[in-house]
Amino acid sequence: MTGAAFRHFLDLGDAGGDAVAAMLNDAIDRKAARAGLPKGAPDADAPLKGRVLALVFEKNSTRTRVSFDIAMRQLGGSVLLLDSASSQLGRGETVADTARVLSRMVDGIMLRTDDHAKIAEMACHASVPVINGLTDQSHPCQIVADLLTVIEHGKALPGLEVAWFGDGNNVLHSILEAAGLFKFNVRVATPAGYEPDRAFVDGARAGGANVTLTQDAGEAARGADVIVTDTWISMGQADAAEKRAAMAPYRVDAALMALAKPNAIFLHCLPAHVGDEVSAEVFEGPQSVVFDEAENRIHAQKSVLLWAFGQLGG
Repeated sequence: MTGAAFRHFLDLGDAGGDAVAAMLNDAIDRKAARAGLPKGAPDADAPLKGRVLALVFEKNSTRTRVSFDIAMRQLGGSVLLLDSASSQLGRGETVADTARVLSRMVDGIMLRTDDHAKIAEMACHASVPVINGLTDQSHPCQIVADLLTVIEHGKALPGLEVAWFGDGNNVLHSILEAAGLFKFNVRVATPAGYEPDRAFVDGARAGGANVTLTQDAGEAARGADVIVTDTWISMGQADAAEKRAAMAPYRVDAALMALAKPNAIFLHCLPAHVGDEVSAEVFEGPQSVVFDEAENRIHAQKSVLLWAFGQLGG
């Protein structure tokens, strides 16, 4: 990366609306251009040929791990997989030192971790692009894939009505950032005490989004274009009976979906706990696009990578 422009991708708000729009346009074009190719075949231009991305996991992963691996293969590059159990991170080496060592050995770093401060520290000390694969604060790569899925299903982002149900977590925070960037509206239905971080609500409103906070699931669902939920018990949290009981009124079931627009779609970043946050009828139903959404992690990740490597956008 010596002498090349690069950018860190830590949050959607840091990247900005123009950058995310460029990612979405690129993802649409690259996905279409790959029609009929084997999943491991490189894109015709192989723009990251010779590049190596370190995938650093301090939290378990299926979609993030596989999608970044396949994304790099399709872009012509390769990955190196690290986790805390098999690296010095798990034995007390500092994030700063890890960042400086990896910067000498690889071309980019993807980190999936618990504390957002760790990825901020990684970016501060790295001399290669650092990409947020998930923190307790946000999940920006997931939301690029979600926006791509929404667009593919014929919905324009400005003025979109998105309804969220359940825990006010990291995924919701990134949705709120996207709402401020693309001027769509979010109705957030959560039990008392589980609302999203107020800074993300205020940021979305400052960007022109209408954000509604309610404890009434029906109010949030009524007339929505997109219904979104996530697991009630996030990775690393105790399986608290009290939290499950509080979340129960926010389960996305057929009655709740019926309040949304007839052509509304259902999103879930997965893994799903069917019967908890979503009923089997909705999850397996015709409005569910969760597996399109999962596949789109590859295409979204490719464009995130190209932007971070300075090969996309101004």
